[in-house]
Amino acid sequence: MTALGIIAGGGELPLAIAESVRDSGRDVFVLALPGAEEALSQFACEAAGIGELGKSLSLLKQNRCAAVTFAGRVARPDWRALKLDARGALALPKIAAAALKGDDALMRAVLGVFEKEGFRVIGTAEAAPDLIAAAGVYGRHAPDAQALEDIRLARTVVRRLGELDIGQAAAVADGLVLAVEAAEGTDAMLQRLPQLAKNVRGTPQKRRGVLVKAPKPAQDRRVDLPVIGVRTIALAAEGGLAGVAVEAGAALIMRKAKIVEAADALGLFVMAFDPTDAA
Repeated sequence: MTALGIIAGGGELPLAIAESVRDSGRDVFVLALPGAEEALSQFACEAAGIGELGKSLSLLKQNRCAAVTFAGRVARPDWRALKLDARGALALPKIAAAALKGDDALMRAVLGVFEKEGFRVIGTAEAAPDLIAAAGVYGRHAPDAQALEDIRLARTVVRRLGELDIGQAAAVADGLVLAVEAAEGTDAMLQRLPQLAKNVRGTPQKRRGVLVKAPKPAQDRRVDLPVIGVRTIALAAEGGLAGVAVEAGAALIMRKAKIVEAADALGLFVMAFDPTDAA
């Protein structure tokens, strides 16, 4: 039987995918990039640097990986200081040139390298379908009329951000855009909310506003889908938000039971909206 190769960056997502794939009865091999979680060592696992492309391809082939998936955070490297093997040196000019055109172009270039080597690149929807958000409200709390209006505005903001290849998330309260995501990521964006004046944001005592996450309109959905986890809920709560909403079928929810438990305890709603509904 072939194994699924998980090319793992930082964060919980690679581990969640590996656990899901293992539980489905399929073999897993993890190629751990710098910053990957130590917990991934419970699986067949080898480490490789970002520039060690030859080593990475060889390890994936040695471990019977016909398909690969990419997951986790990978910081943009300093191309001039990157440690390269021979295969990495050959690929670097094309990949670095693509990086100048934005994250989506960079990922397409990286995926192309693996596809040319004969690997089938798959997304989380195929690798771990149980992580994909299904439409509906999770937990005890539901959005009120104002929260639904904020979700509609935030969806529009996120779509425009995505069209410019900037980010995948925005926070809105009572029709006011509080924050948008760029290179810093969702966690850092949420950590800015408590610094805002209380008259424009909610508080843990009087919650208002929403976090919305959705994919960029033109991105390759095999990689970099929006993700929420328990930490997302905790930071949204600290920022005074009333809830979190993601696009159904196009976002990942890690450890749903834990998320629901946290949201219920903190008084937040969590929902996945139907992308065909009018924004």
